[in-house]
Amino acid sequence: MSIQESIKIVPQGDVAVVEFDLVGEKVNKFSTPVMTRLKEVLEELKKSSYKAVIFKSNKPKIFIAGADIEEIKSMTTKEQFEAAVKGGQEIMNMVEDLQIPTIASVNGACMGGGCEFIMSCDYRIASEDSSTKIGLPEIQLGILPGFGGTQRMPRMIGLQAALDIILAGKAVNAKKALKIGLVDKVVHPNLLDEQAMKWAKEIIAGGAKKRRKKFAAKGLVNKVLEGVGRGIVFKKAREGVIKATKGHYPAPLEALAVIQKTYGMSDREAGMRIEREGFCKLGVTDISKNLISVFYLTEMVKKQTGVTGVQVKPKDVKAIGILGAGTMGGGIAYVAADKGIQVRMKDLSSDALGKGLKHASDLWMKLLKRKSIDKYQFQQKMDMVSVSTDYSGFKNLDVVVEAIVEDMGIKQKVIGECAGQMRPDAIIATNTSSLSVTEMSKGHPRPEYFAGMHFFNPVNKMPLVEVIRGEKTSDETIATIFELTKRMGKMPVVVKDGPGFLVNRLLLPYMGEAAFLMQEGMSIEAVDKAYVKEFGMPMGPFELMDEVGLDVCIKVLKIFKKSFGDRIELAPLMEQLGSSGRLGKKNGKGFYQYSSDGKRGDVDQTVYAALGLGAATNPYDSKECIERGVFAMINECSLALLEDHIVETPHEVDLAMIMGTGFPPFRGGLLRYADSVGTQYVADQLATYAVSRKAARLKPATPLTNLAKANTKFYK
Repeated sequence: MSIQESIKIVPQGDVAVVEFDLVGEKVNKFSTPVMTRLKEVLEELKKSSYKAVIFKSNKPKIFIAGADIEEIKSMTTKEQFEAAVKGGQEIMNMVEDLQIPTIASVNGACMGGGCEFIMSCDYRIASEDSSTKIGLPEIQLGILPGFGGTQRMPRMIGLQAALDIILAGKAVNAKKALKIGLVDKVVHPNLLDEQAMKWAKEIIAGGAKKRRKKFAAKGLVNKVLEGVGRGIVFKKAREGVIKATKGHYPAPLEALAVIQKTYGMSDREAGMRIEREGFCKLGVTDISKNLISVFYLTEMVKKQTGVTGVQVKPKDVKAIGILGAGTMGGGIAYVAADKGIQVRMKDLSSDALGKGLKHASDLWMKLLKRKSIDKYQFQQKMDMVSVSTDYSGFKNLDVVVEAIVEDMGIKQKVIGECAGQMRPDAIIATNTSSLSVTEMSKGHPRPEYFAGMHFFNPVNKMPLVEVIRGEKTSDETIATIFELTKRMGKMPVVVKDGPGFLVNRLLLPYMGEAAFLMQEGMSIEAVDKAYVKEFGMPMGPFELMDEVGLDVCIKVLKIFKKSFGDRIELAPLMEQLGSSGRLGKKNGKGFYQYSSDGKRGDVDQTVYAALGLGAATNPYDSKECIERGVFAMINECSLALLEDHIVETPHEVDLAMIMGTGFPPFRGGLLRYADSVGTQYVADQLATYAVSRKAARLKPATPLTNLAKANTKFYK
């Protein structure tokens, strides 16, 4: 079939229905051939005698997903971007300039170029289906809306609402789109085609009027902010962007500058040219390329099964159980039930179960208060979770997630007990963060049905789940847990069993190195600031240790020491910390001070004396602080990836570090960053620090040294 079949005109009397249905693709997207075809269709409509046109999609739950990101990724010069963006703008202008009224009939994802397309139409009707999401996510790829989005959206829905969507790369549902004026009507999905046609006929009957929708502010304050006070809106927006991005992401600031220059401008071509210049400036940056590579990492997971080399069908999971109703158990119950999976939560007491239920309920209550769900949906979700102090109902479960105390003996005993109460082919997965999955599987009578499913805290916010393969775990079990993780809205990465699995194994040297920096005279503030403000981490290593729990950090460091021997060094202050009574955020006493409700305050200046240290002298610059921590992670990763094969590819490392630790996405991930500075440089710096700081732990590992010698990268 030719591209002609991807966009075609279906005559309906006076109304032309233009159907988007990209041949051979699951989604509609604006690639160069599709745009060429759309231009042909628009030329045909210009010459036709139709009195109105409806644009619709024949893809289920997809209107137009946006531009073809593969094409954006392949462009490297401003000239290439200029030609592509100009072409896209011209086609959107053609839609806007058609002499007959145009109606966009939207069901499903309408993102990026799709959103810019419907804003070029005169009228917009959308289905209230949950899949209908309309927005401009370009900022998340390090670019800005380039097909007229920065021009049409502020004019259509007002400056404040448009900046809210554009600067955060957000999408809104149909209900919100109606409220802010992004669509004109919202109907039930089954009525969408019928209502769009009815509306087209009404418009024809009313004289077939075109329109260019303009926003009219309501209320005195809004009128002032959209008019003479718009400088305040831009100032506040800029402050918000700087606070959120710490200056590491140029795209939102560039988008803001474009909108500030063009808002209220009557010359369409001049506005489009300024938008185009902004897009071209961003498109060629490494930051945009890195963010696009992160997008591809997440897209790859959608197509994977968790098992390579063989075709394995995951089991259908309708109901899961959770052993342990603590914060983790309640969080896991929430993410499963929220996606329509029946949950049975078990704990030893009704009191514990009540706390687990409350944790889930509080999270849904936040959504209710934000009006993301209504009272009926709130109750529906709560009804998905049932509780029990015994194993009643466990015969009906497909998977059980164990989230009890981190004690090997207790876990093995409970896992064996639970397996006896379930179907022989049901799966048990442990949420352990540090214990051996292979060792734990010895408690299961059928270890092939046992795996690790390591969620990160807080479960409702952290996207990563490490799916851990024990020595006897079957492919079917891995595929089932992998698919279940995706259904829960999480990002799975399959890892081999080993101390700390992947993420904790890489994080421990980073946190351990921070302790050495402090031991050597660096202040907590200086180290954390270097990582957050300069490098772009979401939190510094000391704040992270407080968050995880200082007792947990020390315990896991000792497990590492036992597993890896002399390669792991513990700063003397970590031993002191163990007997100081400081646990971090959980008891309000760590490197930082905490309020009674857990909010972090300033550094607790008494911590230095409590650990037997003098006043900080800050002998090193921020470059050394950052390199020692980040390069220690790269060093450990060379062993985990190339020697121990904890994961098979650098892609998995980068996905896990971004989703599990918040490693700066604009740097592309830990190993993409390592490749950008060069393995030779990393190895040389580590060797220098190992000598100058008498730190054998920083000596470059053999796999890293081999890469450096061969002048090769992690990404081949």
